[in-house]
Amino acid sequence: MASSLKNLSDFSGFEIPDGKDMKIGIVVAQWNQEITGKLLEGAKNSLLKNNVNEKNIKIITVPGTFELTLGAQTLLENNFGFDAVIVIGCVIQGDTRHFDFICDSVTQGVTELNIKFSKPVIFGVLTVNNLQQALDRAGGNLGNKGDEAAVTALQMIAMQRHCQVGL
Repeated sequence: MASSLKNLSDFSGFEIPDGKDMKIGIVVAQWNQEITGKLLEGAKNSLLKNNVNEKNIKIITVPGTFELTLGAQTLLENNFGFDAVIVIGCVIQGDTRHFDFICDSVTQGVTELNIKFSKPVIFGVLTVNNLQQALDRAGGNLGNKGDEAAVTALQMIAMQRHCQVGL
C-alpha cells in the first residue's frame, strides 16, 4: 500500500472497527530499532486510540526481521487467545542479495501463518531502498506503517467475526 501518493496514517473513507474486546500480539524486530521503535509506537497508539485495552496488547521482541515469523507463530500456538498478530520490521536494501532473501522469507512465512492458524498475521514490515524511505514511512511525511498495520488488524478481526456469525 505504501507509495509516495499515499499517507499510511490516513484512513479517511475507511471504517475502523472498535477494538474494545480484541486481543492483539505484536512482534517487533530489534534490528533497525530506530525505525521499528517508531512503527511499534504507531501501531500501539492506533490500537489504543481505537479502544483496544492496553492489557490486551502483548509486545515481544525478536533479534531481526527474519525471526518475526517464529515470534508470531510462538504467540499463536501458545493459547494466548490473540485475535491477530502484527509483525513489525524494517529491511533496508544493501549491496548484497540478503535483502531479497529476508523479504521473500518473511513474506512467505507471514502468508503461511495466516493460513495455518486462520488468524490475521499482519505484515508491518518496511522493505525500502534507503534509510530516508524508512523514516518517511515510520512517522515521516508518508505517515506510519505501524498505524496501517494496527488498523488492518482491527479490520481483519472484524471481518472474521462478521463471517463467523454469518454474512
